Amino acid sequence: MQRFSVVIPARNEEAFIGGVLEALARQTLPPYEVIVVDNGSTDATAEIARRHGARVVACPTPGVAAARQAGLEAATGEWVASTDADSLPQPQWLEALARHTEGAVALYGPMAFYGLRPWEEWASEWAYRLFLRLMAALGKPNLGGANMAFRREVALEAGGYPPVHAREDVLLGLALQERGRVRYVPEAMVRTSARRLKKGLLPFLAQQLRNLSGRTEGYFAEDGERGR
Repeated sequence: MQRFSVVIPARNEEAFIGGVLEALARQTLPPYEVIVVDNGSTDATAEIARRHGARVVACPTPGVAAARQAGLEAATGEWVASTDADSLPQPQWLEALARHTEGAVALYGPMAFYGLRPWEEWASEWAYRLFLRLMAALGKPNLGGANMAFRREVALEAGGYPPVHAREDVLLGLALQERGRVRYVPEAMVRTSARRLKKGLLPFLAQQLRNLSGRTEGYFAEDGERGR
């Protein structure tokens, strides 16, 4: 069975980091290691991560792309699985990914929001599944940082995450596609916080459309965090 290093970028995530680490502790296929990349937190993020047994890697360069890259470089497993501090990988996440590693250089799965009304969570899941299928049919797999995995050596050969403000995950996915098979794993589910919707659904959708247009700037707040 492949060894998965799970990398989680985090900046001031004390309210969420414990949840994702507990979700990883419930995996039916335990991760080889869990790395929390502390991207300049001023709260208890690093302390909570260590208390849960994660390895904490400091990354003083602001931005999620730099944090993900630091985690990639620090990982020691053959495969690197990426998720976010406010996400909850479902118990069979890693096991589902592991079943599809043969012949692939990268894997990705669906996501859905949690913290909404039940019908809204259901709608977010199936809308995203449809979106992923559409992008795959267009030959442009949309790998999301909260639910993707890849062969570490191949990612490093591809140059890792580009130093951009947004779409670093998608851009790495496209670079990996040039080096081998990128496979969608529909049963590898990750649920993610609905805090991204705090400004409303329309601003969130507008941001996603800007991302799809290729925009890689203006995605961060002044303090370097993703706008949420």
